[in-house]
Amino acid sequence: MNTRSGAALSFGVAVALIAGVTLGNGGANVMPVFVDDFASRFGLSDSAAGLVAATQLMATAVVTLLLAKRAARPGRVRMARVGLALSGAGFLGAAAATTPVTLGLANLVLGAGLGAVYAAATAALAATDDADKASTVTVCGVVGVTALLITGVPAANHDLGEGTGFLLMALCCLAAWPLLGRLPDGPAGPTAPDTASAGTGETTAAKPSVVLLLGTALLWAVTQGAWSYASVLGRQHTGMSHSAVSAVLAVSSVVALVGAVVGPIAARHFGRMRSMAVFVTAQALARAALILTHDPVLFTVAAVLWQACQLAVLVQMLAAAALIDPTGRLVASLSGAGALAPESARWPSAPSSTPPGPAYWVSSWRSAPSSPRCPC
Repeated sequence: MNTRSGAALSFGVAVALIAGVTLGNGGANVMPVFVDDFASRFGLSDSAAGLVAATQLMATAVVTLLLAKRAARPGRVRMARVGLALSGAGFLGAAAATTPVTLGLANLVLGAGLGAVYAAATAALAATDDADKASTVTVCGVVGVTALLITGVPAANHDLGEGTGFLLMALCCLAAWPLLGRLPDGPAGPTAPDTASAGTGETTAAKPSVVLLLGTALLWAVTQGAWSYASVLGRQHTGMSHSAVSAVLAVSSVVALVGAVVGPIAARHFGRMRSMAVFVTAQALARAALILTHDPVLFTVAAVLWQACQLAVLVQMLAAAALIDPTGRLVASLSGAGALAPESARWPSAPSSTPPGPAYWVSSWRSAPSSPRCPC
């Protein structure tokens, strides 16, 4: 793989990357729990709950895209910490909210803060000396920590009272403050002489094309859209119980970490584009098998293969973006585009010919498996 003069992937750097990406992407991953919480607290209809959730997610995605260029320059630690402060204030506001209006405003603030953290942390992936290793370690760590949040937030709401999950997330923002101090704060060195600006040796930020961003958003929208209905498909097509399907999907999300390890190995041996094409094709076939099969065993195998290939593609996409643009702008932009997927992902399987409203979106979300959604 390419040799770069970026920051070494020490333990502290790895922890900073995992903490930043986990929190930046945490709103989307824990949203099903949040929806249940504020819908119960305020007696919101599914439409109203969907509007609040969409406010937070859209704020995160838009701010990530807007700050991608800024994240390519030194000052990522400060940007991430400003984002943590905003997010923490938003989580506290959501916990203390007494009306749906203040709840919506709090989610808007915390979504914007998470977007700043997400942009800084994903851009920092490109500043390491080994993009493939950094992407693999970060993705594996994010999946593990997110799994803890998915179980911890609802437990806090159940044991300590409604709204406590937001307080837990605010405490996570506080805990991440010192950890993010180890984020690589500048771009990695150029991989070749012609990648530096003439006479200065500085690496210029590559401006991501609209086609690339739309393609990334479409890829993850299709992937997340179908995966969101995996639980429903498993029960209706195979006759498996709800608990059995949930167990299969949970196990597949953990076993899929093998894909994050195999992806970079395949890239080194067979080339990045060729291996990515194989993984994307295998993922599409596994997705088709999961949707069409009526056999529980084949459903289980397809779920595991689908998630493993998805992580293999994700890790390679992040690493490729980091190698193409060592400043990190491309990685942050692709992450922002991917963050748009959760909303559009709810439309493909709608039973009518028109896009469903927030009520259908939220009810589908609640029935979807609570497995960690990876970055990008």
